Formats: sequence, C-alpha cells, structure tokens
Amino acid sequence: MLRALTILSAREVRRTYGIHEVLCGASMAIDEGERVGLVGRNGSGKSTLARIIAGAEEPDTGEVVRRGGLRVGYLSQEPSFAPGLRAVDAVLAGLESWQQAVDRHDEVSRLLSGDPGPRLDALLHEQADLASKIERLGGWDQRHEALALLGMVGITDPEAIVDTMSGGERRRVALARLLVTNPDLAILDEPTNHLDLETIEWLEGWLANRFTGALILVTHDRYLLDRLVTRTIEVEQGVIHVYQGGWVRYLEAKAEREAHAERVDSNRRNFLRRELEWLSRNPKARSTKQKARVDRVEAVRDQVGPKREVAARIEISGERLGRTILDAEGLDVEIGERRLLEQVNLQLSKGERLGIVGPNGCGKTTLLRVLTGELAPAAGEVQLGKRTQIAFLQQSRGGLDDNESVFDNVGDGSSRVVLGDTELDLRSYLERFLFDTHAQRQKVGTLSGGERARVALAKTLRTGANLVILDEPTNDLDVMTLTALEDALGDYPGAVLVVTHDRWFLDRVATGLLVFEDRQLVRHAGGWADYVERRKLAARDEPAPARASGGGRGASEQAPPPPQEAKLTYAEELELETLLERVDAAEQQVSALEAELAGADFYERPVAEQQAFFPKLEAARAEATRLAERWTELEDRRPR
Repeated sequence: MLRALTILSAREVRRTYGIHEVLCGASMAIDEGERVGLVGRNGSGKSTLARIIAGAEEPDTGEVVRRGGLRVGYLSQEPSFAPGLRAVDAVLAGLESWQQAVDRHDEVSRLLSGDPGPRLDALLHEQADLASKIERLGGWDQRHEALALLGMVGITDPEAIVDTMSGGERRRVALARLLVTNPDLAILDEPTNHLDLETIEWLEGWLANRFTGALILVTHDRYLLDRLVTRTIEVEQGVIHVYQGGWVRYLEAKAEREAHAERVDSNRRNFLRRELEWLSRNPKARSTKQKARVDRVEAVRDQVGPKREVAARIEISGERLGRTILDAEGLDVEIGERRLLEQVNLQLSKGERLGIVGPNGCGKTTLLRVLTGELAPAAGEVQLGKRTQIAFLQQSRGGLDDNESVFDNVGDGSSRVVLGDTELDLRSYLERFLFDTHAQRQKVGTLSGGERARVALAKTLRTGANLVILDEPTNDLDVMTLTALEDALGDYPGAVLVVTHDRWFLDRVATGLLVFEDRQLVRHAGGWADYVERRKLAARDEPAPARASGGGRGASEQAPPPPQEAKLTYAEELELETLLERVDAAEQQVSALEAELAGADFYERPVAEQQAFFPKLEAARAEATRLAERWTELEDRRPR
C-alpha cells in the first residue's frame, strides 16, 4: 500500500541484458509534486529505470507500485506515433479521453439536430454529461492549446504529417503531446535534445511554473537539473545513490562521499601493507597471542578496493599556431532562395572559444559548413591561416562505418595516436573515452547513441588541429563525459567554434557568443549567463558591466614547517587498538542509513520523521570521517 503522499514506488528492481546486469536491486519512491533528476554515465541504466517506472518495460525481478488512477506521461528518446497523423492530431492523441468525449458530443449534437424521436431526453442528458466531462478534462480549447504548444516547441506547420518529419521534429511533437496531457507524473528522457536555447528556457519556465505534477528528468542539461530538481538519483554500476537537491548540491555531496571512501580505502591499504610486512617477517605471527591481529588483517583485506567508475580523460592536441586562424569577410549565406546571413565579418584568434547560438533553422550548421569550405558562400570569402588545421565534429556524427569496429573507425588504419608530445597506443587512447578492450571490438552499428557520440568525438580529436569546430557536441553525451570535454577545451591553446543548446557548456567553455540576429552575426563577450544578464540590462537601458578577467592569486606565502610528530602515548595506543573496529562500525552505520534513505518505504513515513532523518545521516557521516582521520593520524605516528 502507498500512503497519499507517495505516488510511485520501485522495489528491488533488477534488469539484465545478456550477461550485463544494468540494474541491481534498485529501490526508490516518488512523492506528489516531487522533481527528481536521474543522472549517470551512458549505459548506466538511467533510461532503463525510466522505462520501467513508466511501464514501458518490465523488470526481470522486483516491482513497481503505482497509486490507483495515476496518470503517467513518458517522453522516450524514440517516440512512436500512429501512421498518417498530422502534428496537431498526434498531440491531441495524447488526450484520448478528451478526444473520445468531444467526438461523442459531436455525434450526439448531430443526432439532436435531426429527429431523435423518443431518444430526445436521453440524448439531451448525455450531451450535458459529455459537456461537463469535457470541462473537467481541460475544456473546449484543448485544440487551441495543442496548436500553441506545437508553436512553442518549434513546429510551425501543425498540419504536417508526422511520418515525413525528421527525428528531432518528431521528438518535439511528442514533447507537446506530453505537455498537453498534464499528467500526475511526467518522465522526460533527454527533453532538451533538438530544442534551441530559447525553447529550452521556455520549457524550463513551463515545468517550473505551470506543470504541477511530479517530474523525473533524465537529461544532460545541468541548468535544468540545478534549477528544477529537488532530489538527485545517481545510477552507478547498477546501484542507485540518493542526494538531496539539484546538480550543484549533488556534485558537492558526491565529492564528499567519494573523498571519504577514498580516504578510508587509502587508510586500509596502508594498514594492510604494513601488517602484511609484519606477518612476512614475524615467525610467531600465527601464535595464539597474535591471532586477533592476523584476523584483523584478513578482515581489512576483504574490504579494500571498492570498484569505482573510471572517468573519461580527454586531451586535445593543438598544432603549431599561426597569426591568423580564420578570417571571413562580407559573407552572405543562403540555402536555396533563403538568405540566412548578410555581410558577416568574422576573425578568429588563438585562445578564442566562441559559441554560436540562434533558433532552430536559422543556419548555424550551414554557417559551419561555409567556414570549413564544405559549402560556398553566396558572397564574400573565408580565408584560413597557412598553418590552420581543422577538426570538425558534425552533428550527424558522419564519417563512421557501422560495419567496422570502434578500433578501426577511430584508428583509420593506424594503431598509434600523437597528442602533443605524447604518443599513445590506440587502445590506450580509446580507454580514455571509456571503451575497454571488449567495447573496442564492437561494431559501431551496434552501439547506443551515447557510445556512438563518444566514438565520433574520439575520431575527431585524434588528429592534431588548431581549430576545433563542434556541431551540437553535447547531444547524447552523459554529463561526466561532457565535463571532461569542457576541461579539455578550457586547456586547449587553439581556437574553438561550437554550436550547442547546452547553456552550462557555454558558461564553462565560451569566451564569447556569436548570436544570429536579423541576418547578422552579433558578437557578445562571455558565456550564456553573461549574455542573458546583458539582455536584461539592455532592456532597462543600462550599460552591461564589463566582464572581469580571471583573477590571479597573490604571491603564495611559504608554508610553515610541519609540526614534529610526537610518539603515541599509552592512552593513544589503547585507543588505536579499537579504533579500526570503531571506523568499521561507523561506516556500517552510514551504509545502513543510506540504504534506509534509498528504500522505497522511506517516503511513506511522516514528513516530520523524514526531516529528522537527514541531520542524523549527516552526523553519522561526520563521525565516520572523524574516526577515519583519527585512525590515519595515529597509524602514521605508530612506531614501525
């Protein structure tokens, strides 16, 4: 049974594909109006968990319990539609009960307009009941609402047949279909893919201010995760970890948890190394008197080395830079008879990282194709520097052979990669992009969208370049890989042009923006947040504040010499004898509390009990950290 506050509960959910267990006993609960972010790297099981919660896929074991009458809306990455539907009808198809009531009301009205005979009273009653039902389901203006939503997500022709649309357009129709239904629980899997920045900001406002149901977001959009989410659930190696708050609070709490685990594991490894040395040189180590010490070594050995996910490591090799990287003058850019840009001038220098933004269809990708020489401009010219070499990641992720392996696609006949002054074996290079030996042998055609995106990125960045051009690089990438890419671009000495709808990415990477405005390319300093703030100031007729340059640190002071460590006192020796057991007990207490938090029944408790739980958990974590640090201190001072 679910109490009134909890609308859905997943308990001990397991799901296996082949020999790979994606979910290993996941448990969670969702409350009314709650906003949950599902995060984790590609292939971690986020989308699988979302499909199971939505009822689109069944778990191997475990159960999902939904409150009676719960209306669930699910936006999948590959939505389906009945054949032959117009866009507006596809959206209204999400309102099945409303549409049936309207159709029946029209039929009853048609019958009443004729000669209903003895059925007159019954039909009049039915017509009144249907009118009341339609009002309860949103009123008579749902068609108008559907048309408005289609326009907001960028579908300009509501009469267009969905079958003829691109994948991105179909996803936008599916998003409008979900929003018009206003479900009790909305599950959105990568909702910002194929949306432009203005539409993403509109969607964020809609979800924050108009949508009243519970929300589960599977997304790489860190702005959404930070602004909308009240609880973050990370899926890592099939297990879920629960954190309170949005993206920034999640990062802080995760870093603290991993740092604590790293300290404890390091302490255990150091202790184990010393004790094994003692065992190897002490012939009486197996005596009865020393048995407790030997048992303690065995216990620690079993606990050392918890498996942790490996982070992506991306490095971009910059070729020797010339004075001029790119110089475009008087560019006119057209598609067919449609003029996209007029008289554009653009100079690009080393160290500049420019984000290109504008609404869908304005010509961002076309501009990149002109700058790379793939398309000729209608007027003007593009000059590249004598030493300019381009690495171009296309939005289509073209250049990959589905019938070839990951290794062969990226290597292109070579088994070595040169990154600056470092030469790498291709297998080691691919491991940096999270492809192990088995994954390197897989054919690209069998990969997921996220894995395919990593292959394309690895292939693009393999060769040295001093101009990196990226067209929607964040599509399908998990946030961990995105962070690694952002770090690499920040260290890159060359120039970067990037088309992206990811606001967080722009804030971390861009030194400036090129914004499509009335067939012009207007340059703005800073990232997305700077641009938004400047627009607000301009609307108030105030000058935008100058963007501060990066502040350097002052001269560092010489650190004082470390204090002389004193030998252990007798009391400290006694304390050390039992300290490891206390550390283990404290960690077990933290683990038990974290398991309690992740349990499906946690959110069935009274609110006051839930609120009292979190200070208890933080106190347990602090005590475990204190004891672990005390153990390290005494172990380091113990005579060898």
